[in-house]
Amino acid sequence: MTSIQVAQRGTGLLRTFNEAGVLSAADVHVALRLGRLGRESSELVLFAAALAVRSVRAGSVCLALDEMRELGVDVDETWDTGIDPTTLPWPDIAAVISALRVSPLVCGGPTGPLRPLHLVETSGPSDSGPLLYLDRYYRQEQIVRRVLTEHAAHHPAVEPQIVRSELDRLFDASSAVAPDPQRMAAALAATHWITVVAGGPGTGKTHTIARIIALLAACRAAEPALPALRIALAAPTGKAAARLQEAVDEQSDALGLPELTAATLHRLLGWRRGSGARFEYHEFNRLPYDLIIVDETSMVSLTMMSRLLAALRSNTRLVLVGDPDQLASIDAGAVLADLVAAPVATTPSPVLDQILDAEMPALEECSEARAGLEHSRVRGGIVRLTGGRRFGGRIADLAAAVRNGDADAALELLHAGGEQVSLRAPHDLTAVRADVVRVAGEVGAAACAGDAAGALEALESHRVLCAHRRGPFGVERWDRMAAEWAAGENPDPEPYQAPWYPGQPLLVTTNDHEARIYNGDTGVVVRLPDGSLRVALHRGGEPYLVHPAQFPAVDTVFAMTIHRSQGSQYDTVSVVLPEPESTLLTRELLYTAITRTRHGVRIIGTDESIRAGIARRVQRASGLSRRRAESAATTR
Repeated sequence: MTSIQVAQRGTGLLRTFNEAGVLSAADVHVALRLGRLGRESSELVLFAAALAVRSVRAGSVCLALDEMRELGVDVDETWDTGIDPTTLPWPDIAAVISALRVSPLVCGGPTGPLRPLHLVETSGPSDSGPLLYLDRYYRQEQIVRRVLTEHAAHHPAVEPQIVRSELDRLFDASSAVAPDPQRMAAALAATHWITVVAGGPGTGKTHTIARIIALLAACRAAEPALPALRIALAAPTGKAAARLQEAVDEQSDALGLPELTAATLHRLLGWRRGSGARFEYHEFNRLPYDLIIVDETSMVSLTMMSRLLAALRSNTRLVLVGDPDQLASIDAGAVLADLVAAPVATTPSPVLDQILDAEMPALEECSEARAGLEHSRVRGGIVRLTGGRRFGGRIADLAAAVRNGDADAALELLHAGGEQVSLRAPHDLTAVRADVVRVAGEVGAAACAGDAAGALEALESHRVLCAHRRGPFGVERWDRMAAEWAAGENPDPEPYQAPWYPGQPLLVTTNDHEARIYNGDTGVVVRLPDGSLRVALHRGGEPYLVHPAQFPAVDTVFAMTIHRSQGSQYDTVSVVLPEPESTLLTRELLYTAITRTRHGVRIIGTDESIRAGIARRVQRASGLSRRRAESAATTR
């Protein structure tokens, strides 16, 4: 263990909480710097400012002051002091709020109008107390709130009969079971400027995306005076964008879709290398599209969402697609989860009930509690897809138990064992070793034979997933251990020491859009008939072959983090869980790991780790998570 970095200039509360591992040295330095700039010396204000910085680093948009005592040890610090955070001298929350109300960092002062902190105090049944923001994130959240509210105030003009006719064609009304959430999603996209399509793995999100495009293209074609629909497909990462484009391309011929190219959100907004945070498209130069569809929205941070919405024209439809139960962005914010949890109050669409004449009455027949929630979501342009097709049986039951926070049900399924789900003790590595060795052999044999497709298929038959990067439960150790297992079973282990060798599994860590290589791509080195080596990557129906020298940055990968695995799927996965105390071990992490598989999940860990993970939710404070209809707020 290494000791915690201590900010030498920190004193009082800042020093105490820094040494305990609740605050990092960086948090303390930023708070002290703000204090000097704003001539603020109050220990309580500087302490709150440091906690606000810490909250952003932990993924929150702001600090929920009433909940600040629930903050634990900073995951980026190594806590070797043995201090329990609950025993620390936490200041009185009311005293902290009173100090903030008069602070020059919040109100401005003699040094000028600089207000690096924003204190938001609201009143309403859904509030959890006052929030403290760093200025940048307060402004970004206000942009998101304003654009969502403006777009919810009115609706696109559509012809109900045309929309219904196209829905019947695209969704086979004769066999649809009402309420059909995919059909509802398409109808919402036609009648709302901003639509959220939420759903877990295999619920038909890309199937729905393709039909939304076909529906809106047909509606535009019915108005010959208007030009063809300008469509943009985007995702937060290059890998996700490539998968989105492949999924849409697979359905383009059957649906008659136009040729489309998906891009990362950075490329969509016109980011240029070396330009910092500046984009070509922004609030004064809007994106030139009629329809923008963003996939894997759960990974979109508040910063990127605010930039996208700021660049959105008032007459552009935006469809946000993703799984709100998965891990959120590594940066601040969980925008998709916030939108699904707190639908915006909206003016009802005048034609939605006419279009969904079967779905809406069926929705009303649901249980009263569910009907109220679903009606609120649908009226706000939000629909949840159900009925996953990627996996079923015990895997689906396990994913549902984790998502619902039912640790007893999850452990009962795991202890029962079987081919689909199983639990192994941390020292019981026989099964995972056998899978690693088997996959390495199959990948190597196909790669040496020049069978790129076979090598890629074998590579995705099993994957080791870890919560941590380092430590006994981290990717670095498991990568090294799995490589040794694979080399030990290879009759000629020498190739495993070479820079490139047939069967070498690779993880791309940097984008190169010109070469169609994306951060997060996984591939395998194959030997061509002429003896040369190429790296095979998944690109639609045929492998994409690239010379190894073209890669900007790659790692040999036998294991990867669960965060990295988002958007991917494997035949089976082995999930390595850390000890129960790990703050990375959360319900969202477990759910994401389990839902990466098609046929089987093996969890390597203890009952205590599983219970701790299911009980621990990702807590990301955000003003968007409160009901956006409530606007009575006092902001300082």
